[in-house]
Amino acid sequence: MADLPIHTIVFEILTRVPAKDVGRSKSVCKQWYALLSTKDFVRIHCSRSLVSSNQRVLLIDDLTCSVRPIIFQSNDYGPSSIVTFPFHHQNNDVSILSHLNGLLCVCLNHTYELLLWNPTTTAFKRLSTPDSHGFYINNLDAVGLYVDADDDYKVLHIKRRSGVLGVHLYSREVDSWRNIPFITRQEYLSPHFNWSAGTFCGGTLYFTVCECWLGGTNRVICFDVNSEQFKEISFPPVPSTGMVQGVLVNVKNELHMFASTGMFEMTIDLWTLQGDYWIKVLSCPPIPLISLSLWCDITHYVTNGNWFVMTKLGKLFTIEMDMKPFECFYPVTWFRGFKGAVFVETIVSPSI
Repeated sequence: MADLPIHTIVFEILTRVPAKDVGRSKSVCKQWYALLSTKDFVRIHCSRSLVSSNQRVLLIDDLTCSVRPIIFQSNDYGPSSIVTFPFHHQNNDVSILSHLNGLLCVCLNHTYELLLWNPTTTAFKRLSTPDSHGFYINNLDAVGLYVDADDDYKVLHIKRRSGVLGVHLYSREVDSWRNIPFITRQEYLSPHFNWSAGTFCGGTLYFTVCECWLGGTNRVICFDVNSEQFKEISFPPVPSTGMVQGVLVNVKNELHMFASTGMFEMTIDLWTLQGDYWIKVLSCPPIPLISLSLWCDITHYVTNGNWFVMTKLGKLFTIEMDMKPFECFYPVTWFRGFKGAVFVETIVSPSI
């Protein structure tokens, strides 16, 4: 260690400290500020921060926004810290649409504007433009956040407007939007199809597209972030006699889906994608059937082998999994009556 340059020693140490400590370290001197602002430092610090101990839960209600650590041993949250939104809002009307490496893609519901926001550093970037890019309409649009091979963070925005489906791509590097051709079936522009948020895994953004009636069409749309081409793959072979909902999640760079299906009562299976085919991991978990009137969100799963299903009204079901722990939480929209997201504390900036 004594033979290493001081620059290398500082780099190696500070890429391992918490994100908030890196922010404070920037004020030590000009040399440290320059070092800690480089792309290489941010990238390596981010890669070393993607561990369960750095995960936080952002919870939003009508009055407050708070961040809490996750206590894996008890499957609960730690003490909260109040967060002040750095942007104008009305009564906390902020929806979390997507997240990646500490960045949240959010929508301001009163203006429909899209923003990138890092709640750890408080930095944010408005993505809306005068030519109508970057405006999101709930139940019509879908958003996916990813980072490409050049370390450029991008937002894919799928818009349905007046019978027209448009796809637009925002680049953090060039701070602009451009159009992307959509080459799958145009019928997906119908409001009868429900698009999920995009899930980034292995160089591809995945969206579920489910028709909103019994026995409807259910597909998975894949966007290759390198070729910028779309393709379709099949949905897991779940029964088509009831309502179907698929929730995608990236687990250690492998795509999984929690597929819920049923008519009056819901059951849930866990699937993993291998190539273009789905393999069932967990079949018919031993939990009470969930009423269709409640529906459900897959809330999170934890290191002790349990995962949780929470209904819209806050009722929590626990499922014991006889498999290797995932050591991570999965973010959804609702948490025990709050809306919010799970994110990892990083220093990734929403703008260059």
